[in-house]
Amino acid sequence: MSAHADSAVRAQESDRSVSYRERLAALNVAPLWDVLKGLVPNEPRPKARPHAWKWAVMRDRLIESGAVVSAEEAERRVLMLMNPGLEGLPNATDTIYAGLQLILPGEIARAHRHSQSALRFVLEGTGGYTSVDGVRTEMLRGDFIVTPAWTWHDHGNDGDGPVVWLDGLDVPLVSFLRAGFREEYEESNQFPRTGESDQVLTRYSDALLPIDSSHAGPTSPIFNYPYARTREVLDRLARYSDVDACHGVNVRYANPLTGGWAIPTIAASMRLIPRGLTTEFFRSVEGTVIVGVEGSPAVEIEGAGRLDIAENDVFIVPGWSRWRMSAGDISDAVMFTYSDRPVYEKLGLYRETRG
Repeated sequence: MSAHADSAVRAQESDRSVSYRERLAALNVAPLWDVLKGLVPNEPRPKARPHAWKWAVMRDRLIESGAVVSAEEAERRVLMLMNPGLEGLPNATDTIYAGLQLILPGEIARAHRHSQSALRFVLEGTGGYTSVDGVRTEMLRGDFIVTPAWTWHDHGNDGDGPVVWLDGLDVPLVSFLRAGFREEYEESNQFPRTGESDQVLTRYSDALLPIDSSHAGPTSPIFNYPYARTREVLDRLARYSDVDACHGVNVRYANPLTGGWAIPTIAASMRLIPRGLTTEFFRSVEGTVIVGVEGSPAVEIEGAGRLDIAENDVFIVPGWSRWRMSAGDISDAVMFTYSDRPVYEKLGLYRETRG
């Protein structure tokens, strides 16, 4: 066959292929073979990128927001942490939301509820509080606070200075599932007070559970895990147990009734990296949010380099990234992390590699 005839045959085949695809498109159908390798990739391909929000900059912008909008006007005065790889979506990772919230003295963030689960990790200030279905807890730096899905919650500040915390929610996941609901509490700004979080902590936190517990639902009945207690546990484990090669000393916030994660869709933990230690590389399918709590840790992501993390800096490790941590030679490093790991576990999709 001549070159001219061969070219004509290829052109005819191309026209037939285009015509075929046009007829499929009219039926809302498409050929899998055009997209198979992208639809079912060899390994995960998260769109989120490694990224850091430095506290030295973010705190100034947060305080400035207090002059731009009131808590009453905003309902929640929050700066969303938007990953640059996600094309303008209000997501920190592919499936996790993060935002920095500010409450000024005397302000109240009015009560509402929604089907998204939330956590608060307190970064700065005294005098702040949050309540869940009327049970109130103070907010101190390093505290991990749970807001279960579809519970009434409000925040306020009885102190003399600003209070700031990191919000973590499963908003992207719930939005993808089209399962989001929301309701305002119309009777007042605050849900009627029914108790204190210390009562709940005493009831459930000592491995001696009340036999008549009526708590229902998949979320932990404890909703404030104080940093002072968490830090004490980390110190004890660092002294008396083995240090994990990939995670250092790592404790997860657990539901005392089930032993599972405190929030059914979000894995939260606190880890201590002993002074002078550099962990081995680790990767997993979960996208992870890291917050510097103490010391001067560094995170190194293969292919993306190393980042030094100061206190209250927020850093993103996308899923299936190989990464490791180091504490430096001056002091231990402590970091708070949260991720979407429970979702992968429940669906049988969780995978990790070490080293």
